[in-house]
Amino acid sequence: MIEYIFSPGSPKPRGPYTPAVRAGDFIYVAGQAVVGADVKAETRQILTNIRAVLEAAGASLADVVRCGVFLIDGDDFQSMNEAYAEMFGETRPARTTIVVAGLPLKDAKVEIDAIAYKPR
Repeated sequence: MIEYIFSPGSPKPRGPYTPAVRAGDFIYVAGQAVVGADVKAETRQILTNIRAVLEAAGASLADVVRCGVFLIDGDDFQSMNEAYAEMFGETRPARTTIVVAGLPLKDAKVEIDAIAYKPR
């Protein structure tokens, strides 16, 4: 069974997709991007949005098993990584970080998606 997850505090999708989908014990969170003052602020807000979506599904950042990070500028890696580490604390999900030419949200510096595992 597939369950579509929406969080009242999260931004509405800008396209024909769902913020998150639960399939069995896995929760797939769509890419989140925001425009902020800098990549650290964007990373914090994105992970706050992801946390809100996960909470709507009964999960938390501690349940994340994988993230995909898409950066516009590879020089922002260290700053993104610092904010990412702050938000996840001791949780260390698997992660891929890719430098991309652009993101759908103009002027965004980073986009992050996530997969969480939370048995029912």
